[in-house]
Amino acid sequence: MKLKKTLSLCLAALLTAGLVGCGSTATTDSTAASDSAASTAETGTEADTTAAPDGDGDPTTLTVAMECAYAPYNWTQSDDSNGAVQIRDSSDYAYGYDVMMAKKIAEALGQNVQVVKLDWDSLIPAVMSGDVDCVIAGQSITSERAQQVDFSDPYYYASIITLVKKDGPYANAKSVADLSGATCTSQLGTIWYDNCLPQIPDANILPAQETAPAMLVALNSGACDVVVTDRPTAQAALVAYPDFVALDFGGGDEDFQVSDEDINIGISMKKGNTALKDAINGVLATMTTDDYNTMMDEAISVQPLSE
Repeated sequence: MKLKKTLSLCLAALLTAGLVGCGSTATTDSTAASDSAASTAETGTEADTTAAPDGDGDPTTLTVAMECAYAPYNWTQSDDSNGAVQIRDSSDYAYGYDVMMAKKIAEALGQNVQVVKLDWDSLIPAVMSGDVDCVIAGQSITSERAQQVDFSDPYYYASIITLVKKDGPYANAKSVADLSGATCTSQLGTIWYDNCLPQIPDANILPAQETAPAMLVALNSGACDVVVTDRPTAQAALVAYPDFVALDFGGGDEDFQVSDEDINIGISMKKGNTALKDAINGVLATMTTDDYNTMMDEAISVQPLSE
């Protein structure tokens, strides 16, 4: 990104403000980024692209990718009610927990939010190519993804929940073992589908669904007996589908066995963009788990039932 002297000075100021909330001393990379920005202002040389907190060439805008089809994390709606943000190249708007978080981060950095709507498999490639600054889309912080992108600290912690029909054969299941023989599915490219479903004994695992709404439709229509997802998605589903039951197996030996990386939800960005990573982590450091849960409850309360 090519910045004039005045923009470089503004960038250095924004980064300093964004890191005030951190509970620890800024990293060497972050300090170097600020020094580099100041040096750019003095010498008129070009700034390093990876040191900038945005990747689209506009330091006033945080460009964020998400599915806009994954309530309560994110969804599409027709107006700007509740503070929804217009989707790039669309007349529709995006809202949900992820949009709320994006706005909070952007406000702290003195930026505006631009939402880019992409399908799930296109999110990481968009970050890697520089088309967007970051992805805020309910992504688990997995080691596989971390090979391609950098992640912030967790911005939500999502436990695993099983959804079934109230009148279905698994409504009284108390453990993963009790789901034995179930026909099941979940969303494509998620730990629910890749890690959890294979743990069900003798499971009939259907092809993965493209979106979270699609997997809920599969359960509602009777195409499957079981859907595995995370707690926020399950809570949202119970609002939209009152015939569903959410089964929580308690996280012990009788539950799905998952790692921290499976349930820690993070914000991904291009590798090497330490300025943006440190700025986002500075904002997250000012928040607590209770803050996250309060925001998620608010998102669930206003989500469209069609999601």
